[in-house]
Amino acid sequence: MNNCFIITDILSKLMQAAMEHAFPGQLNTFTATVTETANPEFGDYQCNDAMSLAKLLKKKPRDVASELLNALPENAVISKTDIAGPGFINLTLSPDWLVGKLDAISSSVKLGVPDVGEGKTIVIDYSSPNVAKPMHIGHIRSTIIGNSIDKMHRYLGYKVVSDNHLGDWGTQFGIIIMGYRHFVDKQALQDSPVEELERVYVASYKKTEDDEEWKNQCRKELVKLQAGDPENLRLWKEFVDISMREFERIYNRLGVSFDLVRGESYYNPKLKGVVEELKGKGIAKESEGAMVVFLEEEKLPVCIVRKSDEGFNYATTDIATIESRVGEFSPAKIIYVTDERQQLHFKQIFAICRRIGVNVPLDHVWFGLMRLPEGTFSTRQGNVIKLESLLDEAVSRAKELARQSSPDTSEEQLNEVAKVVGIGAVKYADLSQNPQTTITFTWDKAMALNGNSGPYLQYAYARIASVIDKYRDNYPDKDLEKYPINLTERIERDLAIRLIRFPDIVIRAAHSYKPSMIADYLFDLAQTYSSFYQNVPFLKAEEGVRESRVRLCALVSKVLKKGLDLLGIGTLDRI
Repeated sequence: MNNCFIITDILSKLMQAAMEHAFPGQLNTFTATVTETANPEFGDYQCNDAMSLAKLLKKKPRDVASELLNALPENAVISKTDIAGPGFINLTLSPDWLVGKLDAISSSVKLGVPDVGEGKTIVIDYSSPNVAKPMHIGHIRSTIIGNSIDKMHRYLGYKVVSDNHLGDWGTQFGIIIMGYRHFVDKQALQDSPVEELERVYVASYKKTEDDEEWKNQCRKELVKLQAGDPENLRLWKEFVDISMREFERIYNRLGVSFDLVRGESYYNPKLKGVVEELKGKGIAKESEGAMVVFLEEEKLPVCIVRKSDEGFNYATTDIATIESRVGEFSPAKIIYVTDERQQLHFKQIFAICRRIGVNVPLDHVWFGLMRLPEGTFSTRQGNVIKLESLLDEAVSRAKELARQSSPDTSEEQLNEVAKVVGIGAVKYADLSQNPQTTITFTWDKAMALNGNSGPYLQYAYARIASVIDKYRDNYPDKDLEKYPINLTERIERDLAIRLIRFPDIVIRAAHSYKPSMIADYLFDLAQTYSSFYQNVPFLKAEEGVRESRVRLCALVSKVLKKGLDLLGIGTLDRI
């Protein structure tokens, strides 16, 4: 792994060398850690290890900090050091070294982001809608958070297998088959197939609530399907095909694609074997006619892997899925992206998999629910907020916003802007939040041209593209790359510091599964650029200074574009 662009690693190694030189043989396995400073007045980076070392060495923290700085190896990276408070070590980067890093990142194909995942395969399970139901607002978080995690890992050099694990099997199909046979409107099915399937599902489900005979018949239809009844299988296949066409249309609008689309049904033949394996290893035991796994050691509730009626459930399917993925892909880890309500389920599944010998790391990335101010929704109650309706509204609002900003823009261009800005606004409104928070989505915040929003960043990118175009128009014979970058103003240095942090941010965001870290970084970068643009002359500056600043503009442009791309958000040179 080439980590020459990871500034925190570079500085941590220097501080580690200082520790080993200052206190040889006294550190045990202590590892130095350097982080960005919260306040640039105290330098660019800081090391707080003197406080921890002081306890280990039984010395005063400031004395330890002083000894560390005296032992710091000679280097071209750091130009200034100082000790603050009880022993905080502040580090300021050398201007010449900083410029060298800007040049290196600018010329790097991946903007300095190293291939930390080279040679490793990971499986990411996300989106996973249920067949025969339209995708609703509840699906958007798994889809776009998962897709961003997917993109970040690919950018870090991992071989990613993205798997859309469809809900295409289970109890709901007995309900849908009964509803289809009694309530379907053939014309509606032709005009709006998934909406009609959802309508018959809701009608059939409501009937199960007060009609025991109907509920029993739904169960019988499910048993027939599971037993391979030709007519029920035909209907099931029709439902799956209708749903997949609908899902693909939504995914195309979101710019999301998968390497695999495997529903629960794919693993059906393996379920009996899973239960036999668990039973054979003494992991699963019979209890009241069911096969269960007791998880007292993990302080978790009992997990049913085969019901008393001989049927299997989600737990059995997920164990089979994990075993299948491990066998087929030999992944370095498997990541699941689902909502917070499935936390217990995955704790149980992961615990069982560890017992049967699965040693691949299994991570559950859970997120809070997304709501509109109007409240929550339920598929069963038939009051879902369709994802397509949300996207349509976003595009409509973005088109009106673009029309007001540029009334002379052609209709074709307006439509393109509306698509990119509208979809980007919805994505950013989600991805800019900590995944584990519950989001209340509002249009005012999502579409704002000022503040932390997708449109704000997209417009910032377009404005920089405009600056670069104007430079090229005014100075067509100039070769920007022949002019060095000079950081003569404080704001130029502030911008440079943020630019060289891009590789660090991408790695941390990917490994912590938090696209919001990328969003926070991009917003801060765009705000710093705005201050840069407003406080120093660009095209009217003298030769050399002008080119240096345009080169900084170009690098900000590259980083904004790639950062937004990692969030699955498009950019346009003209808005």
